[in-house]
Formats: sequence, structure tokens, C-alpha cells
Amino acid sequence: MSLRLITAGESHGPGLTCLVEGLPAGLELHPEELDRDLARRQLGHGRGGRMKIETDRAFVTAGVRHGHTLGGPIALQIANRDYSNWEERMNPWPVEAEVPEVHLPRPGHADLVGVWKYGLTDVRDILERASARETTARVAGGAVCRGFLAALGVEIRSHVVQIGTVHAPQLTAPLTVSDFGGVDDDPVRCLDAQASRAMVDHINVQRKANESIGGVFEVVAYGVVPGLGSHVSWETRLDGKIASAICSIQAVKGAALGDGWELAARPGSQAHDEIFYSDERGYYRETNRCGGLEGGMTTGEPLIVRGAMKPLPTLTKPLQSVDISTREPAQALRERTDSCTVPAAGVVAEAMLAFVLADAYREKFGGDHIDDVRDAVARYCERIGWQPR
Repeated sequence: MSLRLITAGESHGPGLTCLVEGLPAGLELHPEELDRDLARRQLGHGRGGRMKIETDRAFVTAGVRHGHTLGGPIALQIANRDYSNWEERMNPWPVEAEVPEVHLPRPGHADLVGVWKYGLTDVRDILERASARETTARVAGGAVCRGFLAALGVEIRSHVVQIGTVHAPQLTAPLTVSDFGGVDDDPVRCLDAQASRAMVDHINVQRKANESIGGVFEVVAYGVVPGLGSHVSWETRLDGKIASAICSIQAVKGAALGDGWELAARPGSQAHDEIFYSDERGYYRETNRCGGLEGGMTTGEPLIVRGAMKPLPTLTKPLQSVDISTREPAQALRERTDSCTVPAAGVVAEAMLAFVLADAYREKFGGDHIDDVRDAVARYCERIGWQPR
């Protein structure tokens, strides 16, 4: 049994839709938990004016009754409050007013290649769907997947480890779930207060210089059973699915599992996680350099993935481009934008990791009702002698 997550909608259209198909019946959901993740996606120093307009809420229109899933597709809708300012430009149906086309593609965005690919002449036909506003629907669907995982003892957290040239200090001990208690209260969702202040200052400097700024976020999943994914074929390797999901987030240009690229510079004795056994703990590792994945499968250790996000392509001081109607030099489109969205990207990455893991659990354990899934997981853990830690 597999899981599907589909989104629809444009940045300034009437709203966004998410469809999640494949979850079992009987799963308890809470509206405040869905809305909480949507609010978290809007956090972070460096956000633009759009966040002052939108207060995102997910409205369930199918698949849930009296707070429990029914086993069918779950449909969620998020209204775009800003649509009232864009009704003529983004109306699904013809309007009487003349709406000018946009002919100024932005370097680093989907604009130019999109109009080539789809045979269009108006850049707005591309940029509205390519916009990171689409991730609002992903976060709503990811919150549903997070609820499924929580029922199985899995918790997912994220934090920011780099913004621009500012790095948080390397940790001396593995993070636990409790270490993330106040991460959303920090202006850049960083766990180190001194690094956070430096990141905020760096964003301010770059914003005054009309620049956008990127960075790196880290997502950690706790309580994941060993053996999700498979080594037997390339498309079933879970690390590949996770990397694909993280790199599907707008502006993310790289994903690293565990120590990632750092492993390339180490000798083998310092790159792998040695295996130990005791009667009290069973099999265990002293390190987690692989990030909870070996051979395309989860190891039972915390699953760790990082995403590298480039600076946003919409700049308050636009880059050089070409007018696609005249082919004359011009400045790229100037649009309302954020200076930095790395803190929000971490929340989106939580949603994407939740989806991939929920799909892996559904594939391995099946079950028409959530109790069937719990029983299957319990039997498996008993067979392999594994307990969450």
C-alpha cells in the first residue's frame, strides 16, 4: 500500500488544495495541529509582506469525520486571503478588464524555461504555480502524515544550522526531542542563541543591500523503526526518496544524509558507525554518522537530513534579464518577496520527510485501520528485538 500527496493551486489564486490518499481509517486528527504547522511555516526573520496578509488555516473537506480518518482520500483547502487584491489578474474565468502580460523572467526561477516548455507568453502563467506558496499545501498534507507517524511513536523536528556565511557551532552531543522545545520561539529557528543573533544581523545587512540570503536547515526524525526502505533495487532505497523529497522544495539545491559531504574527506575508520551489542540494549551504535540510513534502509537511529537552500531569485534590486516579447535587455520582474526563508524551509522539510516516512510505513506494514498498523509494527519490533531510544 502506498501513500500519495498531491497539491494544486497558484500563489495568488483563490486558494490551495492538498489531497492525501492512502492513510488508514481510525487515525485521530486535530485541526489545531494542522494549523500549528501552517503557522510555523510562516515563521522566521526575513519574511516579507505576504506573511502579514495571510493567516493560513486548513479546512478539511473530505476523508475525516468527527476527528477520525475514514480510510479514503483526505482533502484540505487553504484560502489565499491575498486573492482579493489579485482577483482580476488571477481569476479562473475571463474578466472584462485588460490584464497586461508579464514578460520579464527572473534568473534562478522557473519563469523562462516554463514559458518555453508550455508554449506560453505570460511569465505569470508559470511563476504562480512555481512559487514557494505551494509549500503551504504540502505542509498541510505533511501535518496529516505527521499525525499518522506520531500514532506510531515517530517525532520530527528541524532547526537552522547556517544562514549565509554564519554557521551554528557544531554540536558535541546528539540532539534529543526535548532540545527542540523553544526552537520556534527563536527568530531564525536556530538552537544556538549567539549564532541566532549573528544570523539575524546578517539577514539585516543583506536586506539593506537589496540582497536575498540562503542557508542550511537540518531535520531529525526520532523513533523510526529499522528496516524501512530496501537495498534490493535503486527505486526502493529510502535515502534516494528522502533526497528527492528535500530537493523538491523550491530553492533547495542539495540534500545531505547524516554527515553527508563531510564523509567524503574522512578515512573509513572515521566514516562508519561501529556496531555493538549488550543484553540490556541489544544492537546499538555509539555514533550516527550515516544519519540513520545504511544500504537504503533505516537503522533505528535518529534519521538526519540537511537541505542547502540558495538565495531566493526575486530581488528588490532585480538582476539583468530579457523581455521575452521584444528580446531586448531589461531588468527581471520585481515582485513582493522575502529576504530569507531558511527557517520556513525547515518546516516544509519536516512535512516532506513526514510524507516519505509515512509512505514507507504504509508500504511495509499496511493495515486498513490504525490499530492494524500499530499491531503490525509491534509484532515486527518484537521479532527483531528493537525498542525506540
